[in-house]
Amino acid sequence: MKLKFPIGIQSFEEIRTEGYYYVDKTPFVKMLTDEGKYYFLSRPRRFGKSLFIDTLKQAFLGKKELFKGLYLYNNWDWDKKHPVIHISFGAGVVKTKEELLKTFESILREHTRIYHIDLEEELYNKKFEELIKKLAEKYKQKVVVLVDEYDKPILDNIENPETAIEIREALKNFYSVLKDADPYLKFVFLTGVSKFSKVSIFSGLNNLEDITLHPKYGTICGYTQSELETVFADALEDVNLEEVKLWYNGYNFLSEPVYNPFDILLFLKNKEIRAYWFETGTPTFLIKFLLQKRFNFTSLEHLEAGEEIVESFDIDKLNPITLLFQTGYLTIDYVEELSPEYRLYHLKYPNLEVKTAFNRHLLDYFTDDVTLKTQNIVKIFKILKSANLEALKEVFQSFFASIPYDWYRKNNINEYEGFYASVVYAYFSALGVDVRVEDATSVGRLDMAVIFEDRCYIFEFKVIELDKSKGKALAQLKEKGYHEKYLNQYKEVYLIGVEFSKERKNVVGFKWEKL
Repeated sequence: MKLKFPIGIQSFEEIRTEGYYYVDKTPFVKMLTDEGKYYFLSRPRRFGKSLFIDTLKQAFLGKKELFKGLYLYNNWDWDKKHPVIHISFGAGVVKTKEELLKTFESILREHTRIYHIDLEEELYNKKFEELIKKLAEKYKQKVVVLVDEYDKPILDNIENPETAIEIREALKNFYSVLKDADPYLKFVFLTGVSKFSKVSIFSGLNNLEDITLHPKYGTICGYTQSELETVFADALEDVNLEEVKLWYNGYNFLSEPVYNPFDILLFLKNKEIRAYWFETGTPTFLIKFLLQKRFNFTSLEHLEAGEEIVESFDIDKLNPITLLFQTGYLTIDYVEELSPEYRLYHLKYPNLEVKTAFNRHLLDYFTDDVTLKTQNIVKIFKILKSANLEALKEVFQSFFASIPYDWYRKNNINEYEGFYASVVYAYFSALGVDVRVEDATSVGRLDMAVIFEDRCYIFEFKVIELDKSKGKALAQLKEKGYHEKYLNQYKEVYLIGVEFSKERKNVVGFKWEKL
């Protein structure tokens, strides 16, 4: 029998009637409706948000037959059916406010056709309000409103802030209808990638409960390890579960870690390790934005953020860490309770897929010569294998020399140490090897350590114009004694001092020593 994986399918009905795999998330439907009325959920793209929205829709429409064998089948009032307004911005790209208004018109027109209702109002927000009221009156039941990818029209224009703000205000005007329509509403659920502050987009919806980081709903989207091994048991033959876990599991929303469904389903279908999720959307804007902010990419191994940074987002005051977290390039490692009112989030890459693919894309952004980048990655792997460190100097000199001069002129970041460290870090991370940045020792924090098989390579980076001297990187590394932590852990330990010149924009000093 051919196994059927619901890759990209957002229809709950199709999945249930066509025999696709389905992980039962219906307990969350019951939990949500029992405990509240207005909800917001943020998850990265392709994380199963649309399918969950459609599951809610079919439950409120009373499609009992679709839920046979699932939790909700015996835990729902199937006699009570509600009219559902389903709004989705997932398909297509909205480039102007005018296009957004036409999209509103199309969505409302489709609902009037489905429910055989005539709308008399002219303004799009008034039409929305009229639709809610007339549905409640016609069916003698309160209305359910489900909004999927509420923020996509804004994110589609993130590189054009003026347009994005215009669209944000139009969306705010549209969603504000929900406040006054409260007497006619049974349940409201909105999903998106980003969480915009309530002041800017959800004005008046102060009763909207954000369940994005609520531990109870941490696995509402995505697959846990136990769900994967139970539901997909017959698809896991000859699969190295530890390798799959390392590559695709790891998204943490203050509950059990989960897999991105898009990733793991494509892996199970193809049985080939690849960056499936990452390949569906390149982070060019994000990398460009981070470079403008002089962001040190080595810090992606471990970042700290306050609650207000992780949970708030707005187009006219973008924060790099917020953007990385909400778009899925970072996830929560653990939370530190500093006080009853303040939590510190420790963030990291969710898994090896995101780490390797992000850094390969970062290297692509630095140079037009993608072939050279690939050749250098292969060379670095062979160098780590053989410990031929003299060849490593040549590889980095070759790569820095390949970065166009015009690129530096536009970015003007060759003057700070973090840029050079970021490039070196990106090469090793693109290989998927164990890279440790700012690793704590008893005498301080080292710049970078690379662990490969039974060898440990410890790096110290310096921009020589900052102290007007050469040859100090290796000397400082030895003086600090960072290596002592690793001597009894690995068969071979190497100390490597790398010095850069902001004027020559390249490696000018490279000394190493085997301990």
